[in-house]
Amino acid sequence: MASISTQPVDRLSGLLERFRVHAHLFHAGPLCGVTHFDAQEGRGFLHVLRRGEMVVTHRPRSGAPRRIQVTEPTLLLYPRPLEHQFHNAPTEGSDFVCATVDFEGGVRHPVVAALPPVVVLPLHAVDGLEQTLALLFAETEQVRCGHRLLADRLFEVLLLQLLRWLLDHPAEAGITEGILHGLGHPKLARALTALHDKPGADWALESMAQAAGMSRSAFAAAFRQQVGITPADYLLRWRVSLAQSMLLAGSSIKRASDELGYASPASFSRAFMQAVGVSPRAWLQGRQA
Repeated sequence: MASISTQPVDRLSGLLERFRVHAHLFHAGPLCGVTHFDAQEGRGFLHVLRRGEMVVTHRPRSGAPRRIQVTEPTLLLYPRPLEHQFHNAPTEGSDFVCATVDFEGGVRHPVVAALPPVVVLPLHAVDGLEQTLALLFAETEQVRCGHRLLADRLFEVLLLQLLRWLLDHPAEAGITEGILHGLGHPKLARALTALHDKPGADWALESMAQAAGMSRSAFAAAFRQQVGITPADYLLRWRVSLAQSMLLAGSSIKRASDELGYASPASFSRAFMQAVGVSPRAWLQGRQA
């Protein structure tokens, strides 16, 4: 077996370069009484409470806790559309900011699929957040040229810092399996980042295991345990998610087939139908309609 590099791998860039995340500031300042946030398709939320206390509620059977008591500076991430309400949020000062978060691909975004309905994280838990937050709140406290654009970028930095933390502390966020859990595994992370960087390569169980520096059997067992599906199923879903983004952007079926490692458009269409349940053409027509 070829020797495996012991250098650290960048576990997020390949993933987020193909499925980008965009944040947009929409509120800075106090909230009064009950504040309601509707669920909008393809849209999440990122809230930062820097001072004060409040109660957060969700509807029954939403997948999120019915009631969360926030008693310290806290970050709340809603990766998927989910209706929620803030009760008795701080009414003074400007230590409360909110942004919408748009994950390219919506529910197909691998990070979105891996996260719980809401992540509630005390700010003190993540090293380095304070510097980002100091810049963020400084930009929201007064109107200056480009302040909204800079605030949006700082929210994206904040989200990236949160994802870094989740990679190393999945259990504390209630993540028991999925891509973030797999990327937190020191050996699986090497195979996963290779798949993300080179989705069109000739991947088989043996080459994935070799990228991880593991035997085939150990790799397959660890992958299923950490990610929740087999390596072949993950590769299929990753390629099809990329193909969907390519098709929506105007790429042809043949180009998607060529770039993602399929022998022919026909074999690509069979794989797509296996994952999605309809052909690429039918799926695209449905989205366009």
